[in-house]
Amino acid sequence: MKAIFKREWKALFQSVTGWLFLAITLGLFGLYFYVYNLRYGYPYLANTLSSIVFIQMITVPILTMRILAEERKNKTDQLLLTAPVSVGRIVFGKYLAMAAVFTIAAAIMAITPLCLQPFGKVALGESYVSLLGYWLFGLACIAIGTFVSSLTESQVISAVLTFGLLFLGYMMNGICGLISTEGNLLTTILSCYDLSGGMNNFFNGILDIQAVIYYLSLTLLFLFLSAQSIQKRRWSISSKKLKLGVFSTSFVALALAAVVAVNLVGTQLPDAVKHMDVTSQKLYSITEDTRTMLKGLKEDITIYVLSNEKSGDEMVKKTLERYQSGSEHISVVYKDPAVYPSFYTNYTDSSISEGSLIVESGKRSKVISYNDLYEIAMDYTTYSQSVTGYDAEGQISSAIAYVTSEEMPVVYQITGHEEQPLGSTFTDAVGKLNVTLESLNLLEVDAIPEDAAALVINAPAKDLSTDDAAKVLDYLNKGGKAVLSVGYTGTDMPNYESILAAYQVQVEDGVLMEGDRSSFYQMPYHILAKASYDAATAQVSGDYIFMPYARGLSYPAKNQEDAAEEETGESQEDAAEEDAEGDSQDTESSITYKELLSTSDNAYAKADPQQMTTYDKEEGDAEGPFVMGLHVSAPVEGAENAELYIFGSDSIFTDEVSQMVYGSNASLFAGVLSQFTGTDSASVVPVKSYDYEMLTIHQAGVLLLGLGFAILTPLVLLALGIVIWARRRRW
Repeated sequence: MKAIFKREWKALFQSVTGWLFLAITLGLFGLYFYVYNLRYGYPYLANTLSSIVFIQMITVPILTMRILAEERKNKTDQLLLTAPVSVGRIVFGKYLAMAAVFTIAAAIMAITPLCLQPFGKVALGESYVSLLGYWLFGLACIAIGTFVSSLTESQVISAVLTFGLLFLGYMMNGICGLISTEGNLLTTILSCYDLSGGMNNFFNGILDIQAVIYYLSLTLLFLFLSAQSIQKRRWSISSKKLKLGVFSTSFVALALAAVVAVNLVGTQLPDAVKHMDVTSQKLYSITEDTRTMLKGLKEDITIYVLSNEKSGDEMVKKTLERYQSGSEHISVVYKDPAVYPSFYTNYTDSSISEGSLIVESGKRSKVISYNDLYEIAMDYTTYSQSVTGYDAEGQISSAIAYVTSEEMPVVYQITGHEEQPLGSTFTDAVGKLNVTLESLNLLEVDAIPEDAAALVINAPAKDLSTDDAAKVLDYLNKGGKAVLSVGYTGTDMPNYESILAAYQVQVEDGVLMEGDRSSFYQMPYHILAKASYDAATAQVSGDYIFMPYARGLSYPAKNQEDAAEEETGESQEDAAEEDAEGDSQDTESSITYKELLSTSDNAYAKADPQQMTTYDKEEGDAEGPFVMGLHVSAPVEGAENAELYIFGSDSIFTDEVSQMVYGSNASLFAGVLSQFTGTDSASVVPVKSYDYEMLTIHQAGVLLLGLGFAILTPLVLLALGIVIWARRRRW
């Protein structure tokens, strides 16, 4: 076999065939690499490779058309067949030579992600998985071309038939869809020759073991058929013709059965093994928190998908497979709207889009619109929309928690004082907690409703009335819960601040500035505070919370520590070490305080930011550190403790601010509400962002790499082939 390989290897490169194959393949790859990766700055190869898959329909026939057909035409196959080498070794040796040529092209492609690394963060895992899928597809195509070449002595017929077979396999998925959208026995059989379907997962960042098995088994099958084709012709002039014909047919049937069996085993692999998610965002995986939730399910859940199973959203399908494999209580049922047009009316009176989900348990059901499975952003400069995130796990996990929970807590957001509205990211987090968020104008009620699990008073720009403040205090004095934020308004707000004063918390004058450059973003008043550990901050402990235009909070124990530090020199950290729990307590009222967010020691406060002339620290500025986030717990006789989470920024709960720290502010808010509502903030799965950092390639790099891969490399290879061919012709 080694001799056969060497012979074919030399033949490919002593003629133009091998060089031409490499030049065309790498030339087109280089062209798309220049467009997608160099000009547009995409940090992965999937788009580039998916664009050149079709070229295999043309280049593979060029490579394989002569490999066995030429031997038969020149009658040199008789010499090979009489050699002391088995037919299988002959076929495999020839195939390896062609596969090696294709592997050279793939190896050169594999260099490109490394060339992009100096210009930004490259998705190496996704790039090389997509290249693996492209390589396996190419190997299978070469095996098919080898089989076709064994059937004829005409290279032209071999090339045309190979193109036809490859094109048929490339289009098979669409053909099956035209035959039947539901699928039937015929489409099941035809889909066994779907050459392109297996590549989709690779290009989407999934290491598809099932597709690996398919391509390898298909490759071996066509090589076996090639050997059988030659073997049958070898004995065609023998008296054993009929006997061997039966023997060959039996072997072909056994080979087909073996391939089917191997692929059936592949379909039975656990989904976590069968489809390995290598995307940097883990788009197709489910989080450990979701897996824990699924393991704890004790009632059956049915997820209806309003789409055809064959043509449905592949990403959603993969996600649902993860849920099914995570619990035996989860079942997924597809309802094609073309077959069941009114199925959704059993669950909602509103019309819903195709691809939507309905999650149902014995208690209740919840509809998830297909539009909510993806995060959509609007570009108002072009008035165009783009998909920026994938939220299927967050929506499905929330729906499962909703249909299995016993009760739905209600949180009231106080309005009527020009409060800062909660960002959509924060309202989405509330929804995923299965908490009902309702607006409440205190002028319209005599008291806070009894079903209130908590209140949210988000940075009112106008002061509350005396009656409004009294209603809030009355609610808290009965063991109520509240999230409050304060911002700099430039006006006094005595009634609002009286709510804090009831728990001996005061808002310090001015706006905070951070003197430690590692603790602010761009400007000193854009403070980055690391969250201290608390039950509410468990998901973001140690992460940055963005606090722009923050104000300081003071409380009795804090004031005592500051005074002690001035008199004795003992630092706040030393005093805190004396408390094993890390909490401070006012001994007279038994109120407990827990600092959640603080500045560095280098922070300072500008008492009158509207009149300041510099951001730098000046004489008279109050010195830090300052507390910006505080958890207050006050005992209530005959009831639960009153709980307050107080934050010194009016922008802390806005989308723009949260996005600066990758959603940590939203996670903090969800964690706080989870303490009030009894829900688990860990079950709130954030949107998996599609955003990635585009490569920034200078013009010289674009020119150099573009010329190298798109022009110079193909031209050099083609020139070498022509020179070698011309020299051999002269000899």
